[in-house]
Amino acid sequence: MPAAGTPRGRFAPSPTGPLHFGSLIAAVASYCDARANGGDWLVRIEDVDEPRTRDGAEREILDALVAYGFSWDGEVVRQSQRTAHYERALATLAARGLVYPCACTRREIESAPVGAGGERVYPGTCRNGVPSDRARRAARAWRVRVDDAVVEFVDRAQAVQRQSLARDVGDFVVKRADGLFAYQLAVVVDDALQDVSDVVRGCDLLPSTARQIFLQRALGLHEPRYLHVPIAVDARGDKLSKQTRAPALPRDPVPALLAAWRFLQQLDPAGEPGDVASFWRHALASWDAARLPPVPTLPAPSRYAA
Repeated sequence: MPAAGTPRGRFAPSPTGPLHFGSLIAAVASYCDARANGGDWLVRIEDVDEPRTRDGAEREILDALVAYGFSWDGEVVRQSQRTAHYERALATLAARGLVYPCACTRREIESAPVGAGGERVYPGTCRNGVPSDRARRAARAWRVRVDDAVVEFVDRAQAVQRQSLARDVGDFVVKRADGLFAYQLAVVVDDALQDVSDVVRGCDLLPSTARQIFLQRALGLHEPRYLHVPIAVDARGDKLSKQTRAPALPRDPVPALLAAWRFLQQLDPAGEPGDVASFWRHALASWDAARLPPVPTLPAPSRYAA
């Protein structure tokens, strides 16, 4: 457990492939924000979506972090081993009448309108009970009722954010029809259990933050501070990801670390660092979250894009 008032950040990759430049940006930002402020930094493997997990990916990720000079506090936590915690959270929501079973398929929801964040807004089909034409389906997801909730928070880089959940996403899934827990619930439970004080991650997750805050309040959990950094996009404007075939991080860490540092618009070192340790000495002494660009995306250097 951290000492009272000690900042605690985390890096939480999914083991679906090796780390790439987009992953490195989030790792560097979260690491610097925690360590430069005398805090802890955790690594959590977010393998809650088990069908997407790739054999060997976790080992690749951890080896890359070590090679790039990252060190973490405590043991690595894996979401696949924490189902009991998520079950308890779901039971708490159910006891408060905040969740209900849903028999809608993904295809049926594809005809729903699109909200401000680009997601389909669930129309509430099963909110008052599963309709008779879907009652024979055995599979049920669990959705949380958002009613008229409006969530407002201040992001440390992206300023004031405000979202009407009913208008932008609707009642959202916390447990999937295949029995796996949804990211939104798992991440909230894990951040609370690990005493995470500061969530630093990419802007692709900014639209889901209001849902997480809604769940934190519904479960009586503390709300971390949030800082969303720009995500790297390729020449087509697509986010660097495993799906867009972003190349794995190169074996030589220093140029990639410097590229991520400059992407985050931090103060350049006086000279090129000769090794990983030199880079981190400069980074941890110079980190300034106020310098982060308040934009959702920036182009990645071409050598790190597909």
